[in-house]
Amino acid sequence: MYLEIVSPEATLFNGEVTSVAVPGVNGEFEMLNNHAPIVSILKEGFVKISGSIELEDAVKNKFTKNDKGVTLLKINSGTLELKNNKLIVLAD
Repeated sequence: MYLEIVSPEATLFNGEVTSVAVPGVNGEFEMLNNHAPIVSILKEGFVKISGSIELEDAVKNKFTKNDKGVTLLKINSGTLELKNNKLIVLAD
């Protein structure tokens, strides 16, 4: 699945990932390859990205990794759209 994360300041990440879990307004949910199309509003929490990803030096300080090797991005709110294995997260 292709993931693109965009903030008001810059594009934080774009590339292939294995899965993404997000803090939806009705609870956390995870998306894998070939997930059904979805549009959702996000609340404060962490975007959890699984897969071997490369971060640009300019944005590495916005991401952390947990003890399971999952890459985390703290967000205050946002929206997402997933269609045809392309996930776009607009994060604040």
